[in-house]
Amino acid sequence: MAMQITDSNFEEVKTSAGEKPLVIDFWATWCGPCRMIAPIVEEMAEKYADQVVIGKCNVDESPELPTKYGIRNIPTLLFFKNGELVDKSVGALPKNELEAKIKALI
Repeated sequence: MAMQITDSNFEEVKTSAGEKPLVIDFWATWCGPCRMIAPIVEEMAEKYADQVVIGKCNVDESPELPTKYGIRNIPTLLFFKNGELVDKSVGALPKNELEAKIKALI
């Protein structure tokens, strides 16, 4: 299951991920494309639980984090490796593309 990431716990999550890459899905309840990719994000969170930390950030509940990373459209996925932002994807990704991006992080 994808972890809930908020303005207040982001730094802790990023630090606790340690050597594992971190993927954050920025979404909102009213966003149709966000709802489309939600099951895919959850599936990847379960499939790669031992290798990658995957979380979701609701942009309406945590507005500071999306602002910090310049997120203007959702869904947006950010990919971190060793605590550094290494990739960004805007829009609903097909399952095979999301999985390829995750595998590239590992």
